Amino acid sequence: MNYIKLNITLCLALMILSGVAFSQEKALGVFDGHGDIGKDVKPGSAFYNAKTQEYEMSGSGYNIWFDHDEFHFLWKKMKGDFIVYARARFVGAGTDPHRKVGWMARTNLDGNSAQVNAVVHGDGLTSLQYRKTTGASTEEIRSSLTHADVIQLERKGSTYTMRVAKFGEPFVTAEVANIDLGQEIYIGLFLGSHNKDVVEKGIYSDVRITVPASESLVPYREYLGSNVELLDVTSGKREVIYYSSKSLQAPNWTKDGKSLIYNCEGLMYNLDLRTKKAQVINTGTVNKNNNDHVISFDGKMLGLSSAVQELGGSIVWTVPIKGGAPKQITPLGPSYLHGWSPDGKTLVFTGQRNNEFDIYSIPSSGGEEVRLTTAQGLDDGSEYTPDGQHIYFNSNRTGTMQIWKMKADGSEQEAVTEGDFHDWFPHVSPDGKFLLFLSFLKEEVDAGDHPFYKHVYLRIMPVSGGQPKVIAYLYGGQGTINTPSWSPDSKKVAFVSNSGDIETVNQ
Repeated sequence: MNYIKLNITLCLALMILSGVAFSQEKALGVFDGHGDIGKDVKPGSAFYNAKTQEYEMSGSGYNIWFDHDEFHFLWKKMKGDFIVYARARFVGAGTDPHRKVGWMARTNLDGNSAQVNAVVHGDGLTSLQYRKTTGASTEEIRSSLTHADVIQLERKGSTYTMRVAKFGEPFVTAEVANIDLGQEIYIGLFLGSHNKDVVEKGIYSDVRITVPASESLVPYREYLGSNVELLDVTSGKREVIYYSSKSLQAPNWTKDGKSLIYNCEGLMYNLDLRTKKAQVINTGTVNKNNNDHVISFDGKMLGLSSAVQELGGSIVWTVPIKGGAPKQITPLGPSYLHGWSPDGKTLVFTGQRNNEFDIYSIPSSGGEEVRLTTAQGLDDGSEYTPDGQHIYFNSNRTGTMQIWKMKADGSEQEAVTEGDFHDWFPHVSPDGKFLLFLSFLKEEVDAGDHPFYKHVYLRIMPVSGGQPKVIAYLYGGQGTINTPSWSPDSKKVAFVSNSGDIETVNQ
C-alpha cells in the first residue's frame, strides 16, 4: 500500500469534513493568508494594492449564520487584545441584499468555528454577530445605525466591541461579553455573497490592526509604537508613511511641504517626505523637548518647549529651523509653546502660574509675558489664525474641554464647539477656512486630561461655524496633533496613531 498517498488522501478528507477550503494562503499586506471558509464554496480571491494601501476581495458562500459559515477570509493570527479598523464598500449593485462585508474573529478556520463579527449587509443592516461555541447557532445584536461604511472590532479579554459609523459621524457601539474564542485566534476581513452560486466583490481601505496598551502600561514611562500618517481632508483617505517602535509625537509640516518635524525621546527630527528618512535637528543642550513645538509662519524658525527642572519645568526656546543654538524665551516654567504670530513677533503658550493654567503671550525675542485668559480651569493649545486677528485655544472652564476663540489681545472669548466630546488642540488651515482638532470620548478621559492611547477622533469644521465632521477614527491622543499639522496647501494633515508591536505580541 502507498502510505504517502493514503496520508495525503486522509488529510484532504479531514479538511473537507471540517468545512475548510485552503485555496490560497499567501500573505497579503498585514495579513498572514486568505482562503475560502466552508464546503463547496466558489473560489474567492484577495489582492493588496500597495500603492493605495487598499485590499480588494471577492467571495461567495450561502451565509454567515446558523451553525456554520461560508465566505472568503483574509486573516492574521493574533494573541491578546486588539483593535481592527477599516472603511469598507461593496463593488457593484450586487445580487442578494444580504451580501456581507466586515471584520471577524474566529477560533479556527473550520466552517462551524466559534466567532464574532462586525458586519454590514448589502441592504445596510449593520450588526454584531457571534457564535459562542463550535457549531452553536449564531446570535445577533443589531445596531441602531444602518449603511455603515466605517467598521471597527475590538477585543478586550472576553469582551468584543463593535464600533460603526457613516464616515464623518461619530461611532455607534454594540458589545458582547463572555465570548471565549481562545488566546490565539484568526482575525481578519471577510466577504460573503449570501448565495452559493454568486461571487461578490468588496474594497477595504485605511485598514489598521492595532495592539492597544495593556492595563499594566505605566504612562509616560512606557510607550507604544508610532505610525506617522498623512490624511487627505476631503476624502478622509489615510496613508501610513513611517513607523517606529518608539514614541514619535506631534508632526509639524514644514512650510516648503517637503518635511515633517516631530519629537522623539527629547530630540527633534526632520522626516524627509520623499526619502522617508529622519535626521536629528541640532538643538544643542536643549535636549528634553516635548510635543509642544511650532514652526514660524515664514518657515525659518522652530519654537521648542524643553524641560529645565530648576526653572520649574518646560521652558520655551527658539532655534533656526535647520538647527543651532537655542535661545531661551520664557524665564519660568512650566511653559508650553503652541502658537507663533504670522508677523513673527509674538509667541503664545500655556503657562502654569500660581497653580492655574492660562494662555500667555510673549515677544518672540523674549521679554514680558502677558496673561490673555483668566477663567478658572485649564486653558491650552493656543494658536493664531493666519491673519493674526484671533487665537483659538481649548478650555475646560465649563466642565467640558471645548474649543474657544478670542481676539489676539485676549478679548471677546467665546466657545466654538458644543461639548459633545473633550476637544483639544485647534489648528487653523493655512488658507484660514477650516479648523482641525482632536476629540476624546467623555467616557474614557477627564476634561482636564489628554493622555496617550485612547479612542480619539480628528474632527474638522469651517471657521465660520457649523457641525464638526469626523475625518479620522484612530487610537492615539497625546502626541497625535499637539501642534500645527496642516500641509501648506491646506489639503492634508499629518498625525500620529499608536500601536504595540503585533509580531512581538504574537510570539
